[in-house]
Amino acid sequence: MEFDSHDEAYSSYKEYARSVGFGTAKLSSRRSRASKEFIDAKFSCIRYGSKQQSDDAINPRPSPKIGCKASMHVKRRQDGKWYIHSFVKEHNHELLPAQAHFFRSHKNSATATRSQHDKGRRLVLESGDAQVLLETFTRMQEENPKFYYAVDLNEQHQLRNLFWVDAKGMEDFNNFGDVVCLDTTYFTNKYRIPLVLFVGSNHHVQPTLLGCGLIADETVYTFVWLLQTWSVAMGDRGPRVMLTDQSNEIKTAVAAVFPRTQHCFCLYYILEKVPRQLEYFSLWNDAFTVKFHKCVFKSWTEEQFEKRWWKLVDKFHVREVEWFQSLYEDRRLWVPTFFRDVTFASLSAYSRAESLNSKFDKYVQGDTSVNEFVEQYKAILEDMYEEEAKADFDAWHEVPELKSPSPFEKQVHLIYTHEIFTKFQLEVLGAAACHLKKESEDERTTTTVYAVKDFEDDQNYVVEWNVKGSEICCSCRSFEFKGYLCRHGIVVLQMSGVFSIPSKYVLQRWTNAARSRKPVSGKLDEVQERVRRFNDLCRRAIILGEEGSLSQESYNIALSAIREGLKQCGSVNHSGEEENVSVERESEPQLDIVISSNKAPRLSETGKEKGTKGKVGFLVI
Repeated sequence: MEFDSHDEAYSSYKEYARSVGFGTAKLSSRRSRASKEFIDAKFSCIRYGSKQQSDDAINPRPSPKIGCKASMHVKRRQDGKWYIHSFVKEHNHELLPAQAHFFRSHKNSATATRSQHDKGRRLVLESGDAQVLLETFTRMQEENPKFYYAVDLNEQHQLRNLFWVDAKGMEDFNNFGDVVCLDTTYFTNKYRIPLVLFVGSNHHVQPTLLGCGLIADETVYTFVWLLQTWSVAMGDRGPRVMLTDQSNEIKTAVAAVFPRTQHCFCLYYILEKVPRQLEYFSLWNDAFTVKFHKCVFKSWTEEQFEKRWWKLVDKFHVREVEWFQSLYEDRRLWVPTFFRDVTFASLSAYSRAESLNSKFDKYVQGDTSVNEFVEQYKAILEDMYEEEAKADFDAWHEVPELKSPSPFEKQVHLIYTHEIFTKFQLEVLGAAACHLKKESEDERTTTTVYAVKDFEDDQNYVVEWNVKGSEICCSCRSFEFKGYLCRHGIVVLQMSGVFSIPSKYVLQRWTNAARSRKPVSGKLDEVQERVRRFNDLCRRAIILGEEGSLSQESYNIALSAIREGLKQCGSVNHSGEEENVSVERESEPQLDIVISSNKAPRLSETGKEKGTKGKVGFLVI
């Protein structure tokens, strides 16, 4: 091939890259010393080169480079034509040809260029907001180098999309990144601030903020950029389950960026749209809602759902309505009967008021400006960290009360966090109001189906129990939506002569060992003993913190003891890794012990005393 210029050669390489499914970058170019004209240029895959920290002033972030060698080297002949000097075709990573038209090339500044269709689109901000945002994020990154932000500019160098996340958000993703909700409520409901949130749930059933974004529009490009940028911030990882609004653009973006992630629609997004659709078509609201809920929540099998769905849409004459057609096409993304053994960690609720996402509504109102939100951002984080720290403190110092002789309650007494244990306790007590009847039994598959009457809510449920696989599934979908066993499953286990919860139904994310680097053992008695040891060490650590903070000398002694203890524990638990553990810890900044009577623990990286007084001590390890 020949080209009239190196720009034409690059355009050709970009077209090739799009067809194959990878992003591109201009790697280098060279001018003639005599004529000052370009004579040499090299283009590459966006993942070319070694991974390193970008020092770009606009977009300081971890680089996506993973050592890919794919590239094209072009040179200029005497006649002015450009030819291909060398070409490396092979990549060391997966290509995505099906999503090729979502990729974009990058300028050397790492800001995204724009297609002609998107040219000119920009983030609508008030005067001065963009400068305030960048100054704020630059300052936050100076305070904590692990603070991460990225900007997306259009060809006029106007701000189009923005993303940021603090160090705690990245750490929380390590522990609670299994289920993440992309909350676009503030954008789609035309709030003054075009805000989107990445929300998770910690082991105390509290929301965790895993990232924030300001976006210009709802195009596939925007959501691909947002998800890719968030993934890079999280160490090139994605969640096991991602919950979003019902949107074809988001659905396409999630499939492109996270092909291994199970994408689901939040139920409350679906359910809140039903009344609006009924009002538009002048349907009989109450009658339809009853039938709709029965179809969605009471269908035990896919066949049962199909039968009820078509009966529903025909009875109310909505078979040809586009929105209901889209619901059916996307049924595997939102109908509970398709979600066996998937947990949403309390992030998918029946209404927004019940969801963890609603916790942010007190900070973001319809008229909240970008400037106001940025000013509140630190206060939002501090409030969240304080709530989490108080819950951690209670877990270390208080033992929840047993309310029954149930072996199930005793089994998770010290394993679950207080919040989850309290919720599970209600299920144990509620089992007394359930009556079951065996419906069928398959000796070949060792599966028994029970009908369970719950007299507390006057509802009937179906529970399927597989003895061989120790698998239990209830039509109430409590495990799927909340992550712990329901009363209907408990009463079936009791009547089947099983008096301990199968380990697969005790999720580590709901335990006091949620932040453990090692997965909990399948034997829950071992987990319980481990939690006892953990709680005991935490109490002793607080005492050590109180004594060690009294003087600089005692502080040095306590710090030395912690480091030596960590080193020795590392040598026992991670044979061969003790040297790495020691180096890691030595390189970390010293943490202050902050004593406060009414505030959450605060971290300081200065090593200087704060002079705060109070009765309760917190030691952050």
